[in-house]
Amino acid sequence: MRVKSKWNVKDKTHSIEEVAGALAYIAWRIAQNAVLNLENNDFQTDTNQQRLSIMAEFLCFTLHIIDRMTIERFDADERVRFMTEMANKSAKNIHDNTKEMLGEGEYRKPFIELLNNRMAEYAEFQYDEKEGPSFPMRRYFGNFVTAQMGEKNQRWVGDQIIDVEAPDIVATLTRSVPNLFM
Repeated sequence: MRVKSKWNVKDKTHSIEEVAGALAYIAWRIAQNAVLNLENNDFQTDTNQQRLSIMAEFLCFTLHIIDRMTIERFDADERVRFMTEMANKSAKNIHDNTKEMLGEGEYRKPFIELLNNRMAEYAEFQYDEKEGPSFPMRRYFGNFVTAQMGEKNQRWVGDQIIDVEAPDIVATLTRSVPNLFM
């Protein structure tokens, strides 16, 4: 997947919040693209609620991978600012889109709770700077997505996540993340 990951104004220092906002947008695009990829590969999604739930799982996984890729760049306070901004921007995207598709409601808080749970769960798995997320982490992510999918081809969704979607996320972020810190 191709995403814009270069700043328009070169030689300008960008704040932690600006970088986090740009990465939250990239994570949103990754989640949108992933749902389309799954549907284009004949995996069943029936409702907008189901699609948004799948997107939320992709956002959680993607934000966790971004955290793993950038953790060495920040001290403790900067990391909190960075992750808080990414989480808030992602929650706003979920809220705005869910509100548009499903109507009024509070959608930020449930997403933030899901994100906090997933961040803690994914933290238990290995992540290698060169290899990316471990197979067990990708399988765990696949299980969450599988739980959101329709019955058609459900038993193959995990393989798609492990073999295609998770590596695509890592490849996109490997190209994008460094550019935003320049």
